[in-house]
Amino acid sequence: MGNAIPTILVVGATGKFASLVVPELLGRGVTVRALVQGEARGAVARSLGVTQVAIGDLRNPDSLARAVQGVDGVFHIGPAFAPDEAALGVALVEAAERAGVRKLVFSSVIQPTNTRLRNHASKIPVEDALYSSGLEYTVLHPANFMQNIAMAWPAIIGHGGFGEPFPKEARIARVDYRDVAEVAAIALTGNRLAFATLELCAGMSSRIDVVEALSEELGRPVEALEPGFAEWAAAARLPYNGHQLQMLAKVHDHYRQHGLGGNSLSLKAALGRDPRSLRDYIRDLVQEKTSAGHDNRREVRHA
Repeated sequence: MGNAIPTILVVGATGKFASLVVPELLGRGVTVRALVQGEARGAVARSLGVTQVAIGDLRNPDSLARAVQGVDGVFHIGPAFAPDEAALGVALVEAAERAGVRKLVFSSVIQPTNTRLRNHASKIPVEDALYSSGLEYTVLHPANFMQNIAMAWPAIIGHGGFGEPFPKEARIARVDYRDVAEVAAIALTGNRLAFATLELCAGMSSRIDVVEALSEELGRPVEALEPGFAEWAAAARLPYNGHQLQMLAKVHDHYRQHGLGGNSLSLKAALGRDPRSLRDYIRDLVQEKTSAGHDNRREVRHA
């Protein structure tokens, strides 16, 4: 890359998923610049080991131009269910190209051409902008994030149940976002994944598989529940407005009717090892929660 020690901009570096990319980059000797909103998030970024902080907003062209100036690569994952997600991603691609950035890794979504799902289709303009740019791109198509299971930890511990608003037998493709972050870092610090578009999936599993793993790792039974969407969304305390919730409801309707297919071949090839399995993720989740002082006999605060 351009500099002896490359600088990589991580958009939203303190977010639940982009933050997982930061240690992968730091472990490869990269200087990480975080694009965050406000000084408070900047302090959080520095606590993660980030040495450069750009205070700005994807919706502010001037701050975006400053953020990409002088960096070698960019990691981008769009704000979930934002109505202008596509426009924000395209603006970032264009700003990166104008600034002479070499690489851009975009965390898109599995099956973006499933245009019945607006949050999938919103990734298409960003991918199109990359394919038509002069940037060295890598496009990642991750499946449903295993980390979403952790959102239900209070119910798992407090009520002995894990619910999703679709049938417990429905099999959906899942991936541990730590593996996605590792692939992103590989792409941003080398050339092996240049110009690749990769489906990232560890395998397909049902909620029955999830509760079986939870029960075994916790040493007590966990029931597979099927709440209605409104009940599930209220319990999860999702920070979405009505329109965003409608978009998410359509995703779960799709899972109800069709499940979600996915194949682990490209993730295994990109990593050079087997991806983390559902059982691996749940084992780590239980260890993390218990070692952090969570009492498995009572309900804990929502993460």
